[in-house]
Amino acid sequence: MKSEWRIFGGVALFLALCAPVYGWWTNHSLGHVDWVGTTALIMSTLLCAMCGGYFWFVSRRIDLRPEDRDDAEIAEGAGEIGFFSPGSYWPFGIAAFATTAGVGMVFWMVWLIALGMLGVIFAACAMLFEYYTGTRRTAEH
Repeated sequence: MKSEWRIFGGVALFLALCAPVYGWWTNHSLGHVDWVGTTALIMSTLLCAMCGGYFWFVSRRIDLRPEDRDDAEIAEGAGEIGFFSPGSYWPFGIAAFATTAGVGMVFWMVWLIALGMLGVIFAACAMLFEYYTGTRRTAEH
């Protein structure tokens, strides 16, 4: 996790330096500060800092992985990484319901927004528990 928090921390630092420069530059060239771009840079800084902080927090509490050690061998990283679904239709359902909620937001149809958001929650839960129930249940779980 060392490399991850360093990458996110570096990007957050870069964005933190870019935000005031961008604000000054737009004020100098346009005559007023572009608040949308400046706010986007600040929010991106905070998002990267949040991710970097999380990875830093986790990296202090777990053992070093082979990726984090300079003396590690390639073979140390071999083996099973985890379980990845070979195929699932639930991401399509999540996308369809999110689209429904988005259309509801565009036309400000509160009932359509609610229907889409409930559908997103349902489909996300179904995708999460897909391999714990039903015909796709595995013996490991």
